[in-house]
Amino acid sequence: MSKRNTAFYLMTIPAVLLFFAFHTFPAIQGVYYSLTNWNGFSPTYEFVGFKNYVNIFKDENVLNAYIFTFKYAVLTTILVNALSLIIALGLNAKIKFRNFFRAVYFLPNILSILIVGFIFNYIFGHVIPDVAEKMGIEFLKSNILGNENLAWIGIVIVAVWQSVAFNTILYLAGLQTIPSDLYEAASLDGATKWKEFWTITFPLIAPFFTINMVLAMKNNMNVFDHVVAMTGGGPGRATESIAVLIYQGGFTGGEFAYQSANAVIFLFIIVVLTFIQLKFLQKREMEM
Repeated sequence: MSKRNTAFYLMTIPAVLLFFAFHTFPAIQGVYYSLTNWNGFSPTYEFVGFKNYVNIFKDENVLNAYIFTFKYAVLTTILVNALSLIIALGLNAKIKFRNFFRAVYFLPNILSILIVGFIFNYIFGHVIPDVAEKMGIEFLKSNILGNENLAWIGIVIVAVWQSVAFNTILYLAGLQTIPSDLYEAASLDGATKWKEFWTITFPLIAPFFTINMVLAMKNNMNVFDHVVAMTGGGPGRATESIAVLIYQGGFTGGEFAYQSANAVIFLFIIVVLTFIQLKFLQKREMEM
């Protein structure tokens, strides 16, 4: 074995071992415990086979958590990517103070999600109702986070505000790879800005669109911090996501094995969704 290959193995093997120890092995343990009735702290437990998996599909709380998670993830993913692309197009143009605006738009991304959640919790609970009271706006006088039907919208607003920054950076990177000669040629042919976008800009940044959509959907499906910081899953269980349900039930509710089964199902759903997204969006890339 050459010295070069030895160096490669010395760099690769430790990383593989660490990944297996802190990621793969715990995942295998989770699958193992999902086939038992372990509560997370008792020294004894029994194998129950697929009983936990069967009960998951009968659990109304799990169903409600999935409905909220999908509703939140789909809407947030669409809004984040639409707004990010629009902002990226504006920041890519030749405007004054462009670097300043880029820094301002990226600022939310470096803030802690929990801190942002607590701040907006105060805004929704005190600032907006006080302003609405003075202006006579009835539907804003109460805290929307305390409304079972509207609380999820508050979480979406905060998540979109914070997530737009990262996606904007990715779209900007894509826009800067497009040769300016293409726009000059299109301008000479009399193409409108809208025509330029659909025939030049969007087809050439399609791979970046695919990456953003897949990452955004995956991240939003795993929503946890925003919910914990703003509503704790309430009011009632109106904003309880799958991640929050797994955490609360598994670590504080004595349902470790049961929620392990829920986590395995959730992992399978995310993998399938990611695969479908990649197949569909990459097919669109080739058609463009």
